[in-house]
Amino acid sequence: MSYSNSIIFGPIPSRRFGISLGIDLSPAKKQCNFDCLYCELEGAKTVDKMDEYPSVEDIIKEIKNSFGIHPKIDVITLTANGEPTLYPKLDELINEINKIKTNTKTLILSNGSTIYKKEIYDALLKIDIVKLSLDCISEKCFKKLDRVNSSVETQKIVPAMINFSKQTKNDLVLEILFVKDLNDKIDEIALLNHAITQINPKRVDIGTIDRPPAYEVKPVTYEFLENVASEFKNINVNIVYKNRPKSMQTYSEGEIIKMLKRRPLTAEDIVNMFDNQSKMTLDDLIKSNIITIVNSSGVEFYKNLLK
Repeated sequence: MSYSNSIIFGPIPSRRFGISLGIDLSPAKKQCNFDCLYCELEGAKTVDKMDEYPSVEDIIKEIKNSFGIHPKIDVITLTANGEPTLYPKLDELINEINKIKTNTKTLILSNGSTIYKKEIYDALLKIDIVKLSLDCISEKCFKKLDRVNSSVETQKIVPAMINFSKQTKNDLVLEILFVKDLNDKIDEIALLNHAITQINPKRVDIGTIDRPPAYEVKPVTYEFLENVASEFKNINVNIVYKNRPKSMQTYSEGEIIKMLKRRPLTAEDIVNMFDNQSKMTLDDLIKSNIITIVNSSGVEFYKNLLK
């Protein structure tokens, strides 16, 4: 079967990664080992492997064609109408992309379910930015929210992520999507906090439902996400929330230092929280080398340099 341009989508501008060329490794149908309640795709029976997929040759041909038409591509994003790590020739594909990508970065958007498998683990080590979902830690939560295929050994996921984070020389980003009355309970958040501290990724994106979900589930509030972010100590936490509320306030130098010691804030946080006087105070703290700005996989964070 020939998939032609259905493999490729974009290039499209990404707020975090620049101009992104999307690669759909399952363009013909949904093939996923999760059937998440919040998925923006229609619900579908889970699978443990893909049985229909484009060839490595076809994918590389389409990437080369896109490079010829769009010379300014910042990132090649591997995704799928489902789970991209179920693509059976993932390692071969990554090797071939790495031969032609030049200065373009590679990114994969995965549910994290297969990272404990050696062939997947080793393939992911060759990708510049690995973004993995981690909505749940407990078996009960995985079954209820992510509705995993029986082939997924959920208790192997976090240990493999911990090892991966230590071994990779590239960027590991985690994503948690919170759903009301499912993974927003105190005990599950505590488990997530403990796991994330051990994994120590470059960044954690936390968000909630903002598109029509496959099933009848509800989002959490922005205030809930803010509270969760404050629980994740010494981690770069990026709150992903459409139409986030603005609450302009004046903060003193001491309050800013204390705030950024508790948790780094993103540039978007500063825009939504700090009035002009506070922004000038922040600039003075940066000039004094008390606060610094770091880029974490495309997201800028303001961090406290003081011990």
